[in-house]
Amino acid sequence: MSSRDPHDWMWAEACEFIARAERLHRQFFQPTAVPMQRPAWEPPFDMYETDEALWLMVALPGVAPDRLEIRLDAATLAIAGVRPLPEFPRSAVLHRLEIPYGRFERRIELPAGRFELERRELLHGCLLLALRKLF
Repeated sequence: MSSRDPHDWMWAEACEFIARAERLHRQFFQPTAVPMQRPAWEPPFDMYETDEALWLMVALPGVAPDRLEIRLDAATLAIAGVRPLPEFPRSAVLHRLEIPYGRFERRIELPAGRFELERRELLHGCLLLALRKLF
């Protein structure tokens, strides 16, 4: 195989990309052995804007609504809470644990403008927030 073969270098680049992604995943989603006061992980989110509102969808699988705290100030939205480790039967053998657990917090810088939290809904493991634009 020649190193000039596009198939070879594309394959090598893809393998390196996967290795980098796995390193980042391990770095950001390390489970903690002891409950901590500081956040152990940050949930991913999507944000989109309409003429009337700013919408955020935050991935929070297994987080109960009573475990969430949402704070909105002039330029930042803060979402914090706890995702407890799921309870397993004593005889269970854990093969993989990829969904992070423990204390989390995500601070999101908002676009310029003034907003008011209009809607908060936990749906299918995601927190949906609507921030109404104040004109």
